[in-house]
Amino acid sequence: MRRSPTADETEEEKGISKYRLLNRLKHFTWAWYTLTMSTGGIALLLAEQPHSFRGLMSIGKVVFIFDLVLFVLVCTAISIRFIRFPGTLSSSLHHQTESLFFPTLMLSIANIISGIQKYGVPETGSWLLVVIRVLFWTYVASAFLSAVLQYQLLFTAPKRLTIQSMTPSWILPIFPIMLSGTIASVSAGSQPPQHAMSIIIAGLTFQGLGMLVAILMYAQYVGRLMQFGLPAPDLRPGMFIAVGPPSFTALSIIGMASSIPNHFGYFGSHPTAFDVLNIIAVFTAVFLWSLSFWFFSISLLSCVACMDKMRFHLSWWSFVFPNVGFTIATITIGTALESQAITWAGTGMSVVVVGLWFFVLFTHSRAVYRREILFEGNDEDD
Repeated sequence: MRRSPTADETEEEKGISKYRLLNRLKHFTWAWYTLTMSTGGIALLLAEQPHSFRGLMSIGKVVFIFDLVLFVLVCTAISIRFIRFPGTLSSSLHHQTESLFFPTLMLSIANIISGIQKYGVPETGSWLLVVIRVLFWTYVASAFLSAVLQYQLLFTAPKRLTIQSMTPSWILPIFPIMLSGTIASVSAGSQPPQHAMSIIIAGLTFQGLGMLVAILMYAQYVGRLMQFGLPAPDLRPGMFIAVGPPSFTALSIIGMASSIPNHFGYFGSHPTAFDVLNIIAVFTAVFLWSLSFWFFSISLLSCVACMDKMRFHLSWWSFVFPNVGFTIATITIGTALESQAITWAGTGMSVVVVGLWFFVLFTHSRAVYRREILFEGNDEDD
């Protein structure tokens, strides 16, 4: 008969399991923030639905709270890594691959700020508007500093990245400052006019910076595809990152244009400027949306062609977050053009993106259980 373990043996096994878990946290990389980045994106997507139903906002609040819990857990786990394994913080910020995912922390924070605006402001007093302003300006300063320093590190690293190894993840360091425009488009409309104008101008400035840098990266990315072909199957989900910049820029310029206080400052002395600017914003957004659709189509075909060869990596969350921006941009354009066909298309896209979130969450959990990630040799730090 099989002998039952004694109390001492059981305690020893628990200690070994705890030790193994803590050792696995050595490989808890910045890329884990793709989980919170995508979950926060889903919360925002639910808040933007043009065809709502009773209880949808409650579901969105639950998802947003779940995102906050995940964010705290991820922050705790990565802090344990840096404390338990001295030197890993510095190495993570200088590692060629892992360092590219540091911006996902900032993107997660951007989603949280936007979520506070969407779900918190309507339920509270004016004090939260002050909090939003403080968070916005703090985020803008931090994201700009991060964009400058991270690219500086990449430019001066002893071991340089090569064009052959390029993926759209090279865009990630500029992504957080670009989402300043997204936060501005969400929050400016509820701010007092003098603060709204400052937020909109800052949002437009840095949204433009992010989009322009992304365009510079696109030239190299397309050249890399022409010269060296598609990335390896495991890296192809990351191709969807290229969908993000034009999508978030499209939704941001419409949101910021519609949030301008039209009787304040320049727009008070030029009454027609508000209407003209909104028309330009909508047509520019359609122009940018087409670029997102092109990248989306190429990324989709590339992934479908090698589905049986793809092994889970945290870059799979690229199936979700960039397409959240693509979907919200579609909904925003449809709403601006008063097109039921486009808004219903956006609703259908939303269902697909939410389904993808569940799918990637399942595969993520399974990969951790099977030690396909969070294990020696299987993560971005190797």
